Amino acid sequence: MTAAAVPSLERQQVLAGLGSSGRGLSADEAAARRAEIGANQLPAPRRRPVLAEFGAQFANMFAVVLMVAAGITFLAYALTTPRSSANLVLAIGILGVVLLNAVIGFAQEHAAERTAEALQALVPATARVIRDGELTEIPAVDLVPGDLVMLDAGDAISADCRLIDAHDLLVEMAALTGESRPTPRICDAVPQAQVADARNCVFMGTSVVNGSGRAVVFATGLATEFGRIYRLTAEMPSEDSPLQREVTVMARRVAAVAIAAGLGLFAIRALASNDVVGSFVFALGVMVALVPEGLPATMSVSLAVAVRRMARRHALIKRLTAVEALGSTTVICTDKTGTLTKAEMTVQAVWESGRDHGVTGVGYTPDGEVTEAGCAGDVLRAGGLCCDARLVPPDPVRRQGWRVLGDTTEGAILVAAAKGGVDLAAEQDRTPRVAVFPFDADRKLMSTVHPLGGGSYEACVKGSPQAVLERCAAVRWLGQDVPLDETLRKRVTSANDAMAADGLRVLAVARRDLATEAPSGASARSRPCPGLHRVRHCHRRVRADHRQPAHPDTAPSHARATSDLRQRGDAARPVRGPRLPGRAAGGRVQRARRDRRGGAEPGGALQDPRGVDAAGGR
Repeated sequence: MTAAAVPSLERQQVLAGLGSSGRGLSADEAAARRAEIGANQLPAPRRRPVLAEFGAQFANMFAVVLMVAAGITFLAYALTTPRSSANLVLAIGILGVVLLNAVIGFAQEHAAERTAEALQALVPATARVIRDGELTEIPAVDLVPGDLVMLDAGDAISADCRLIDAHDLLVEMAALTGESRPTPRICDAVPQAQVADARNCVFMGTSVVNGSGRAVVFATGLATEFGRIYRLTAEMPSEDSPLQREVTVMARRVAAVAIAAGLGLFAIRALASNDVVGSFVFALGVMVALVPEGLPATMSVSLAVAVRRMARRHALIKRLTAVEALGSTTVICTDKTGTLTKAEMTVQAVWESGRDHGVTGVGYTPDGEVTEAGCAGDVLRAGGLCCDARLVPPDPVRRQGWRVLGDTTEGAILVAAAKGGVDLAAEQDRTPRVAVFPFDADRKLMSTVHPLGGGSYEACVKGSPQAVLERCAAVRWLGQDVPLDETLRKRVTSANDAMAADGLRVLAVARRDLATEAPSGASARSRPCPGLHRVRHCHRRVRADHRQPAHPDTAPSHARATSDLRQRGDAARPVRGPRLPGRAAGGRVQRARRDRRGGAEPGGALQDPRGVDAAGGR
């Protein structure tokens, strides 16, 4: 079976085509396929012998010029009568400089490569598979096409797989697409879909953020989408850094000037004195004197100091010359999530009854408050009940702070509910969830059903403001349910547009009382709920800020970098998505420049209401 055909086939067809079943592969069949196909890993870069690594340090133009200068000095020592020990000392000194420069570069690069290998060895990759009908954990390198893989939140995906079952499954695809927001996955067939775009496939290098599922492996190693990217990058020829190119040009110019000066002085002195040997030795001395033999050692020591400084900031530099490359940067295109920011979402305000309720605090720590929390409590309660994420308290042993398991947007809602005084744990015990309708790209909604007692139920809904609003017949306004007429609908729409114009991610929250029996949770996952086609009572609107808290290390650094570029006359240009309005896209870089002058608070939020991510777009 070809990988291109996998997305368009039904689940049983995929299993049959890959020679697998619900019991997975047998141990013997898996071993045979492993021997035939090979290990599920990308080939390691070819490692040069240690002597070859050390010899490469002498392959640059400046080292060649210095070695030639040392040879010329030895020649001058041999030709002079009586022989001058000064020439011998100079030749040895030049060779010593070349050797010192090579030792510094080799030691740093060799240590960095060994450190990178050690870090990779500290994280052994495993996968949970079903073989012979039994769940077992195996090394990821032993995965073969046809293996049935179990997926849960937090799992790293080690091969390209076709989903067989999926329950609220969200996968983080940043390694392939660059998009930090998790994408929902389905298990149904997707006709005429490219493998890389198929919503029923998961890929090597990605990870499960939420939900669970089963998937069958259809590609491993270099046959995966990640392997295809690896092949493309491996085929790219290596290039010298800007510093290496400049040093090479300078070395050629120095050599040309030294040779020209030596030849000229030799000709003039030989014609004037008729002493050919003496003139030749004199010309050799001039040529050697024109070579700056101390420059390579000075550069190596300076770069080594810079590498050490970067190491103290937890940056691993493999090559000395790479640390200088940032000095030649003219445009910085950076994904903010996890770099400029901390990959955390924060609710900034709740809108209800025409009023904004500000939310203080940053990140997932539930420290802060909601303005007039009593009025916004119903919104936060309904939004919190309609979340699958979980807020995890700090773990001092692992040195972990407050964090979220699941979708970051849902985590922000949970934190906002805690700030507003809503005890979601008590609410979930009082009204446990009996059915869930996961977010669907067509509905653009997520819905949950909870019992209220006496045979009645309530439905809590959150999702796209447009999708929620078109299903609403009423709005709760100042504590009363009033018809959602055109005037109120325009007010709600205008509030949504204003939030979106400020670069915020906006979610709408709604609820409805259900007098009928709630559908069973098992079957409700896969079929529409008749009672949720029209949501009668539209609650207030929640807005969650997509501008995550600024990362305490990289945000100030980026601010300094953009400021330095501007001072040099280079452009610091924001890169943004096509759907963001221009006025919301420019503020973040302006904010960065202000932080360059006034100082950015480590870990603080970038509070400019018009600022959005400097790159990434949404």
